[in-house]
Amino acid sequence: MRRILTLSTAAVLTLGAVTASGSAEGDLAAHGWVGTWAASPAAAVANTPQGYPNYSIRNVVHTSAGGNQARVRLSNTFGTAPLTFGHVTLAVAADGPRAAGGTMRTLTFGGQSTVVVPPGGEVLSDPAWLRVPADADLLVTTYVPTPSGPVTYHPLAQQTSFFTRAGDFATEESGSSFTERTSVWHYVSEVDVRGPAHGTVVTLGDSITDGALSTPGANHRWPDRLSDRLHGRLGVLNSGISGNRLLLDGATAGRNALARLADDVLTSGDVRTLIVLEGINDIQQNPHQTDPAMIVSALRQIVAQAKAQGIRVIGGTLTPFKGWKIYDPTLEKTRQSVNTFIRTSGIYDGVVDFDAAIRDPADPLAMLPAYDSGDHLHPNDAGYQRMADAVPLTLL
Repeated sequence: MRRILTLSTAAVLTLGAVTASGSAEGDLAAHGWVGTWAASPAAAVANTPQGYPNYSIRNVVHTSAGGNQARVRLSNTFGTAPLTFGHVTLAVAADGPRAAGGTMRTLTFGGQSTVVVPPGGEVLSDPAWLRVPADADLLVTTYVPTPSGPVTYHPLAQQTSFFTRAGDFATEESGSSFTERTSVWHYVSEVDVRGPAHGTVVTLGDSITDGALSTPGANHRWPDRLSDRLHGRLGVLNSGISGNRLLLDGATAGRNALARLADDVLTSGDVRTLIVLEGINDIQQNPHQTDPAMIVSALRQIVAQAKAQGIRVIGGTLTPFKGWKIYDPTLEKTRQSVNTFIRTSGIYDGVVDFDAAIRDPADPLAMLPAYDSGDHLHPNDAGYQRMADAVPLTLL
């Protein structure tokens, strides 16, 4: 379970909206912290025993809900040594690594601009006054001054971020020093906002939730498309990790879903509803899990633990994969058994039949070609849109 250092005793703030420059306007809706963006820590970057000393990394992340205050969670989950953040900033993105004028904020941790994160731990920043738009890009920039050990990251971002090896450029508004690019997210695991949204929806899953093979930089993952339908009324957090399983860990696929449930779902900002779409990797990856009872047992535990925290749980049926490179009738039989459980067990507060939404009526064991990315396992942009459209908003 994550160790979180909140360190925010110096930040007791009077409720009220602010302009980009921080002046109070008094129009902030009186709601609590809501998750607007997340990426589950999945692994440590290979061959980073010293970390990234003297790097400034500008992570580009996309919001679901807006607000007038923000806070950021940073992770050393897979680190093996203390990690020092010497400078961390948050800004609204203009384009690429450039910040919108007047939006750059230096984040503090217990009133200090520097914070040390122990191995396996995370830190949560103090609140920062910033008008955060819904459905917009933010820049979370971290500067690490010293060697720190392996770097925690999320491998499949489907988003370009930026970095420089030349020192502390965390507050640089122009972004001109950020001349190198990366396709992963480093250190940052969540952004919360305080504003008009009334709670958070978390989507727990694997590469299909992570948005594999969706258009990079377009925010076409199915949780993004679901957020588009909600128009900022709820925050939507993506807790998908490519390759993730219910029962086994993976080298770059994170801890198994039960092991990471507390960190990636239960401690996020004001979670009201959890949508679970996990299990296809247990079936199709080596070693294959062909006993549906094992998968069902894990799903039952996820439901029980989330409901114990007062969270509604929506079950998502496992999508078709006929034509995928290792598909066979035995694996298909397991998928069908798990889906029967999801549809009929009654343990969920609702069911989203993703399988029915994207399967081919002429060949129900396969994905409809119009929704298929081409590998017969992952949907394309149209398929992800169809999945999002299949979620009844009344369940949320």
